Amino acid sequence: VQLVESGGGLVQPGGSLTLSCVGSGFTFSFYFMGWYRQFPGKGRELVARIDMTGGSREYADSVKGRFTISRDNDKNTLYLQMNNLKVEDTAIYYCGRPTGNYWGQGTQVTVSS
Repeated sequence: VQLVESGGGLVQPGGSLTLSCVGSGFTFSFYFMGWYRQFPGKGRELVARIDMTGGSREYADSVKGRFTISRDNDKNTLYLQMNNLKVEDTAIYYCGRPTGNYWGQGTQVTVSS
């Protein structure tokens, strides 16, 4: 199982970023997938997760209305569209497959003026 994230970077407050995660080594469409983030000195927390078809999505209260999780099973890709970013969104973002506890390498998102 391999998960590879991309799309992180530096953005100003109020800006947008889209993260992508390509999965390989497993049947992507068979699994719930999620985005998680980790702040310095803290544990990893759930940002959003999505069921196998994309019909059910769940968000952390702190990102509701600003972030959108989606997936393209034909491309084995998970996305996180992040709008109206805040300084407090600064973290390392991980793509994860909860079943089996698989994670990507993480991508840094920094929100700063």
